[in-house]
Amino acid sequence: MKVMVGTKNPVKVMGVRRAFSRYFDDVEVLSKDVASGVGEQPFNQQTVTGAVNRAKNAYSEDCSFSVGIEAGLFSCSSTITGYIDFQVACIFDGKRYTIGFGPGFEYPPAVVALVLEGRAVGSVMEELTGMKELGRKKGAIGYLSKDVIKREDLTEIAVTMALIPWINRDIYGL
Repeated sequence: MKVMVGTKNPVKVMGVRRAFSRYFDDVEVLSKDVASGVGEQPFNQQTVTGAVNRAKNAYSEDCSFSVGIEAGLFSCSSTITGYIDFQVACIFDGKRYTIGFGPGFEYPPAVVALVLEGRAVGSVMEELTGMKELGRKKGAIGYLSKDVIKREDLTEIAVTMALIPWINRDIYGL
């Protein structure tokens, strides 16, 4: 089975590989950079739209599935900052797509304040941590969780959630 991921980010590709390999044999995961069609820092529904666009833009007939992954901030009034970060995965088979979310977490108030001024979470977190390309390594969640959870873990869970209808086709009507 060939799976095309709509990003070259190695931790996202690894998370996709881990999720698909739990359910399918002989999985080949390929990757290419594609446009999300949303801004660098998506909020709310833009995050889902970005994942869907990436999956659709990555798809080709020689793949069984394509996967789009997008992280973004979702409004949540019961939090310190008013926002929770979720990673969203979209799996597309050329006709239908399914969506999954990873676990959410909150950024420090100073990070969210800068993001609300127009900065992207990635650049703010790189400044805070002093780590270049943090999002292509352990991610902000790796830093904030003291390396207990890494970005590929969030990706794997989000992709697994999006896989649920595909691994239960009979009860989802796929």
